[in-house]
Amino acid sequence: MMSIAESGSPRRVAIGIATHKFVHVAVALDELGTCLGDIAIPVDRGGYERLLQWAASQGRVIAFGIEGTGSYGVALASFLRRHGHKIIEVARPDRRDRRLRGKSDILDAENAARAVLSGSASAIPKTADGTVEMLRQIKVAKDTAVKARTSAIITLKALVVTAPPELGEELRELSKMVLIERCLALRPGKIDTPLAAAKHVLRSLARRWRDLSAEIKEHELLLTQLTRAIAPQLVEAFGIGADTAAEVLSVAGDNPRRIRTEAAWARLCGVAPIPASSGTTTRHRLNRGGHRQANAALYRTVIVRMQHHEPTRAYVTRRTEEGRTKKEIIRCLKRFLAREIWALMRPLREEPIMPAQAT
Repeated sequence: MMSIAESGSPRRVAIGIATHKFVHVAVALDELGTCLGDIAIPVDRGGYERLLQWAASQGRVIAFGIEGTGSYGVALASFLRRHGHKIIEVARPDRRDRRLRGKSDILDAENAARAVLSGSASAIPKTADGTVEMLRQIKVAKDTAVKARTSAIITLKALVVTAPPELGEELRELSKMVLIERCLALRPGKIDTPLAAAKHVLRSLARRWRDLSAEIKEHELLLTQLTRAIAPQLVEAFGIGADTAAEVLSVAGDNPRRIRTEAAWARLCGVAPIPASSGTTTRHRLNRGGHRQANAALYRTVIVRMQHHEPTRAYVTRRTEEGRTKKEIIRCLKRFLAREIWALMRPLREEPIMPAQAT
């Protein structure tokens, strides 16, 4: 029998890559799991081209298994995808395995390659090259602005409590919007007394709250325009709206066809029950994995429907009469909502999502 070298057929290899901010480390394994070599490359176009040349010299590449395809590895994954290579998203190595074998970049890259060879890693990463990536970026900006605005108003109200009496007594009983307007109108003058300093800080916090509110409105307008452009059927569903639509679309990515089944979508959203049986006891528990922000978005929509959606209210009444707790009912409703959203995203799975201009 001829060897692979004698037959002229290139050996098939899997490349595992551990990604970092400035350097990526790659390891090549053949189909038998033999380590063929490793390489460290800088995080730039020249380094990526060097990686391609090195990988080609090892044999015919089955796939690249990359850690952190949504963070440090996003640019590398995009580069390799444009050159026609298959990309597999690889999770961090198991902690028990790390304790037994140790921790290094080469070991992490080797684990990534072995996960590709064994089939334990098979997730296709998001392409992050279309309108959904635009949504994700705007959603991140909006969420951080909301947190900063909340922090600003909490700090402002706390400082009102500890402000000098002649100022605090005037502001303490005001509603939020009146308080903001009154603080914006403060004139501290020269900062040479505690009262002047308090006026200066309260005015500064009120300006911050006002500016963040304007920024949030701008982000919300963009989210509404973009979600209506690519998924109007999703935005129009009861209780979903632009914010929740942007969240679930960000989870699906610009290539939602990578999620092959409705059950896989439910698992990704953290609403798929998993077996928790032992002996004669048969039961299921909630899967604690999945995307937590998507799960939270489903929860918010379910709460809205429980209050204002007549079919949902009727379901809650019926299940309550059957002895189900509120927590159990919400879990069921989140699973139903995930199924509904999966159906509403069907046009996106059939047609590729292309970059769209906000109008």
